[in-house]
Amino acid sequence: MDDIAMKSPEAAPRNHASIRPMAEAVRATAAVVDTLPANRPVLRHEGVALWRQIASQLQQAIGAGDYAPGGRLPTEAELSQHFRVNRHTVRRALEELSRDGLVRVEQGRGSFVAEDVIEYAVEARTRFSEWIRKQNKEPSGRVLQLKETSATAQVAAGLGIRPAARVVLMERLGLADGRPVSLASHYFPAVRFRGLLDALRGTSSITEALRSVGVTDYLRQTSRVTARLPSGEEAELLRMPRNRPVLVCENINVDRAGTVIEFGIGLYPTPRVQIVFEP
Repeated sequence: MDDIAMKSPEAAPRNHASIRPMAEAVRATAAVVDTLPANRPVLRHEGVALWRQIASQLQQAIGAGDYAPGGRLPTEAELSQHFRVNRHTVRRALEELSRDGLVRVEQGRGSFVAEDVIEYAVEARTRFSEWIRKQNKEPSGRVLQLKETSATAQVAAGLGIRPAARVVLMERLGLADGRPVSLASHYFPAVRFRGLLDALRGTSSITEALRSVGVTDYLRQTSRVTARLPSGEEAELLRMPRNRPVLVCENINVDRAGTVIEFGIGLYPTPRVQIVFEP
């Protein structure tokens, strides 16, 4: 839980200057295709399935650094044309690379080289921006929801309040170097922290917002980790395949007096994040 720089989308200008980015995108796509293995056709009679040959060649190209971590691979159509096979064969090869953790396939966006896995160390003071900077990456993000709502049974139990009591909810997507690494929902008791909602509207830092309502410091009391498959919306936000699990971390934070101040539920994509507990 911590500070994230919030961003809002800006409308693209509608003028002739947009032609240049389009041309650059076309050249970039051509450059991606040019990195494909040259003069190494797939053979239909060598006893190895075509999709396995394609997967092997792509794996070698990734291992040789032809595609950087997070980089986009050629489209199925481009690969199909290059290897002179149908798209079903290409799709089978990409699925195999995805299962091996070398490639992540994002529906509607394409296939990308998997990034290095970053470690999320659960400590007494776990702050998002500090965690990401320790990985030599730049933290950022955007708020998806910020409102006062009624506590579900799960949230009420975590905060130690009655079900349906009013809580402040902040849901936000956390990014490291522009790639999603967390989807977190933070809940705070609204009655105790009057003014917190307005404070969160004025700052991207939860720490600063809590300080404005009297919480000068807070610590992690418990963390409970489970795993499940993501929903369609979660997979889209985290840019991950639906057949790979997310780590679900339920956290309870307390103030210096030991009073619960926050219950959080964080989702972390296993293709990019692993959670580490140290004694």
